[in-house]
Amino acid sequence: MDVNKQVIRYTDWYGDGTTGESPTSQQWQSILGRADDKPVTLINFFKLREVADYGDGKSDLTGEQAFAKYAEVSIPTMERVGGRFLFVGPHQGSFLGNNEDWDLIAIGTYPDLKAFKELYADEGYRKVFHHRSAACADQKVIVCGE
Repeated sequence: MDVNKQVIRYTDWYGDGTTGESPTSQQWQSILGRADDKPVTLINFFKLREVADYGDGKSDLTGEQAFAKYAEVSIPTMERVGGRFLFVGPHQGSFLGNNEDWDLIAIGTYPDLKAFKELYADEGYRKVFHHRSAACADQKVIVCGE
């Protein structure tokens, strides 16, 4: 499938990225335009909310609890498509450069772009992604790889 059609599909599923809860079209274009046979590694930085925000003002979950709901599905789905985590743990500060305020760092890797796309195309994953959005006050994802 053409990269532009893929970008449209993923933005239909996840939103246009203007709120920072999902990638923008340009960010999708950048990652989906990579070579199909090269590994993809993502360094995720998460700042969790005290109370999860589902947009209705009625959440009784903490950000941590909402993120756990997301992780219940996202971790096994990632592993099923061939991905794995290299590290998941609390942020403890910076050694060099500016300090940033994050709660959790997760470094995940995929053997190739196909595995990455399978995760984001998975219906079960798409159904729980809103828990990630509700959980996070802020997030940053850095793409690494060949």
